[in-house]
Amino acid sequence: MTSATLLSDRGVVEVAGPDAAKYLHGILTQNVKTIEAGELRFAALLTPQGKIIVDFFIFARAGEEGLVLLLDCASNMVETLLDRLKFYKLRAAVTITDRSADYASVAFPEATAKPAIDAIALSPDPRAESLGWRGLVTREIAGTLATAPRDAYDAKRIAAAAPEGGLDFVYGDAFPHEANMDRLAGVDFKKGCFLGQEVVSRMKHRGPVRKRVATFHAEGAAPAPGTTIKAGEVEIGVTGSAVGGEGLALIRLDRLADAKAGGSTPLANGVPLEFTVVEG
Repeated sequence: MTSATLLSDRGVVEVAGPDAAKYLHGILTQNVKTIEAGELRFAALLTPQGKIIVDFFIFARAGEEGLVLLLDCASNMVETLLDRLKFYKLRAAVTITDRSADYASVAFPEATAKPAIDAIALSPDPRAESLGWRGLVTREIAGTLATAPRDAYDAKRIAAAAPEGGLDFVYGDAFPHEANMDRLAGVDFKKGCFLGQEVVSRMKHRGPVRKRVATFHAEGAAPAPGTTIKAGEVEIGVTGSAVGGEGLALIRLDRLADAKAGGSTPLANGVPLEFTVVEG
């Protein structure tokens, strides 16, 4: 049996009712109108200025009045997500409920096929095939699972350049492109309007963004999250999550390119960092 990684820092918000999919479709970065029971999609709710308020996974289940959509988000952002969803609800026929006490988020980063567990929802991680499967289980079931260390999941996530909000970027201060959501199936550019859509679309069509979360390698242990990265006297970014010597950092791509061209090695608290940057 594939071991599960319990993601104890996650919460769950349920959106249900006849208008659930239509309502979320109109405000999120993801196409929710076409989601079907059993599917999982990655999305975010943005400010009108196009910055990420909160990112999350959308699990779809069949319900008595259409789909029940379960939003798996950072636990410290549950209240923010609840407040924003209720603010935009207006007259939509939906109910919005915190289900964090009922459901636990689990990951199966080594799974190549559907894990054999009793899950509320279970699907391949939509961000990258290398991240395996992801699901929601009841709190009772969570206590019975064979678990793997959190580092096993985080190492896969870091290798896929999949940042974690609040650690690898600041909520309310990062655009989807900066958090690699355009590369991690988190934005549907063909779906039409959503909150912040004009800004996000403009960034896509004007060419490469200035900042992105990128992977780095450090000899020995990686610097602690939040460490400033410099090339000479020029600040080029800040470190985020890491496992061993592999980590993520939000960096200014132009300044990193200038540093490489000038033969300058990026340092974080004196530790040399070697970056892997995917162009575009």
